[in-house]
Amino acid sequence: MSIVVKTLSEQAYEIIRERILANDMFPAKPIRQDALSQDLGVSKIPLREALTRLEQDGLLVSHPNRGFIVRPLSLAEAEDVFHLRTTLEPEAAAQGCKKATEEDKAKVSEIFKRLQSMANEISPEAVTVNREFHLALSAPAGRKITQELLFKIHLLSERYVRKHLEPPDREADAYREHEEIYAAWMNKEPKLVKKLLKEHTHSTLEDLRGELFE
Repeated sequence: MSIVVKTLSEQAYEIIRERILANDMFPAKPIRQDALSQDLGVSKIPLREALTRLEQDGLLVSHPNRGFIVRPLSLAEAEDVFHLRTTLEPEAAAQGCKKATEEDKAKVSEIFKRLQSMANEISPEAVTVNREFHLALSAPAGRKITQELLFKIHLLSERYVRKHLEPPDREADAYREHEEIYAAWMNKEPKLVKKLLKEHTHSTLEDLRGELFE
């Protein structure tokens, strides 16, 4: 078993990223780097490396006189991000189910069981497992660039997914849709996987259209 040693920059990146995705950092408000540096126990250099990387991910925006701010949620961005998901993800997941090995299926099953155990809760961990589930469906397709793009798109969409799940019963509805997608994927039904994922993504965006105002 290999031991993964993370740099201070990588650790700061992951902590700040999760705070942004959990909507724990206010959008459009300048990040106080001195305070954040003290809070994380890192110097300014690794912190700035982490913030620059988060800007590259599309989660932060930098301004010459204001520094870094969390990118605000907007309907225009949601439309763009979920359109990209609809374009890339259904086809990649359909290919993934056709090429999936028993090991791939075991991994997807393990993630789905974790998702299942969180079916009635809205928490940062539950939404993160949701991301893991979606990405695991497309991973067996072996499309490296597509998978890298999907990872970034899912990071951008995660805050919107959390917003989408805020109203009562949304989590239960999402779980039922995931259950159908999971069954089709495990049964190697690519056309059905493609159809269900498109419907799942479209329904999320449709709900967001009623929640987000520019």
